[in-house]
Amino acid sequence: MKTEWRIFLTVAAFLFGVTILYGAWTHGESGRIEWVGTVALLLSFLLCSMCGGFFWFISRRIDLRPEDRPDGEIADGAGEVGFFSPGSYWPFGLALAAAIAGTGLVFWQMWLLGLGLVAVIFAACGLLFEYYSGTRRTAEH
Repeated sequence: MKTEWRIFLTVAAFLFGVTILYGAWTHGESGRIEWVGTVALLLSFLLCSMCGGFFWFISRRIDLRPEDRPDGEIADGAGEVGFFSPGSYWPFGLALAAAIAGTGLVFWQMWLLGLGLVAVIFAACGLLFEYYSGTRRTAEH
């Protein structure tokens, strides 16, 4: 986690500098600050700071991983990483439901937006509980 927080906080420092530079530059050209770009850069800085702070907070509480140690070898990180789904149709359904909700929002059709949001909730539940029910249910011994 040491590497991650350093990367995020470096990007955050860069974004903070660019925010100040952008605000000063737009103020110098037109006499007014261009707020949309300045706020977008400021929010990007805050998001990177939040992620970097989280990784820094977590890195103090866990042991060093192989990629954080200078003497770490590639083989030290070997082993089971986790479970990855071999295939699922739920992400496609979730994307389709989000597209329906987005279309309802763009055209300001409340019935389509509501239908899409209900479909998003249904698809998210299907994705979440995919391995707890149906034919893919994992056997508990």
